[in-house]
Amino acid sequence: MNRPQLVNFSAIASENQIALRASLTLAEIDNLSTINKNKTPFDSIHLFQKEMFRSKIVGLNKDDKIIFVREYDSDNYGRFKIKLPTKVNGSHISKLMIYETAFIKGIDLYLGSFLPLIINREKKLVISDFDKTLVDTKYSTPTEMYYSLNRPLNFFPSVNESILKLKEYIEAGHQPFILSASPHFYVNAIRDWLYQNRLFVSDILLKDYRDFISIFDGALTTKDLKKQGFYKLNQLIDVILMTRMPKQLILMGDGFESDPFIYLTLKRLLTPHSDPWKIWNSIKNHNIFKLTTKQDSYFITKFYQLSEMAKKAEHCDIKILIRATEENILKLETCEFKDQVLTELNKTIEYYIA
Repeated sequence: MNRPQLVNFSAIASENQIALRASLTLAEIDNLSTINKNKTPFDSIHLFQKEMFRSKIVGLNKDDKIIFVREYDSDNYGRFKIKLPTKVNGSHISKLMIYETAFIKGIDLYLGSFLPLIINREKKLVISDFDKTLVDTKYSTPTEMYYSLNRPLNFFPSVNESILKLKEYIEAGHQPFILSASPHFYVNAIRDWLYQNRLFVSDILLKDYRDFISIFDGALTTKDLKKQGFYKLNQLIDVILMTRMPKQLILMGDGFESDPFIYLTLKRLLTPHSDPWKIWNSIKNHNIFKLTTKQDSYFITKFYQLSEMAKKAEHCDIKILIRATEENILKLETCEFKDQVLTELNKTIEYYIA
């Protein structure tokens, strides 16, 4: 028997709002348990299905009294992006209970209870890439793609130096996020790998490949299958907008694709008195972006939102760590971008060999 299941859930509480992101799918009850099982990406291929849901969100205060109830409709693929108030009638929302209300008429199906992630007073975040940063995955050939779909991620070599760095930041109080351009149906496999490596990260952001077969529901197009610029920078900006401006931000990535350029662009955006229009103009035609008209409007709007946030917030200390190899580290350290500001900022990146 199939029933609605939460695939991914994130609720981040800042001063004025709870930013909630969730994804629902239909799954057999027998397949809901993930205990003691090495998940492969292929195990979650059902996440490609198209299905709409209606979710009831119930907010409780610290005394477990209901102070908020509201229902929301998903998009065509079961995805929710919602902003909730942090406080209702003078009382803070401390716990969220989630129900699905449309699958069986007249019955609320319980999906789970969650505590919103409260950004600590120190406001320290660490955002890490996954592929080539934490795990040496390979997707270049059809054979490698086949193995990636049908093997658990521990089949690939772990990048121990990166894992240790991420653990150190988590232990030092940085709240972690995993950002990857891997397909959205890798979510269970990645979560399984993280837990096996004692990396307890609840917020995993992946590229939703259903956007490529949907004309109206997503901002990604077929060119974004290969080009990671728009997807990654857009997700990074979303994290900052959800958490509000951090005081410390650690960005971990690799030097094999576009991470340095994307991270440097974000760092430039978060610099006080930056010019959003000038930054947008400097990147919109760059090869790793090649923005569509719709993506243009996404970025220019979000760039100005970040700029306004940066003006009002305290200084954000941004550190960029890029995993390199002995073969490419010199090229990365001396890389010159068309944008002179990014070339100068490149000198602030900490490259390490792993």
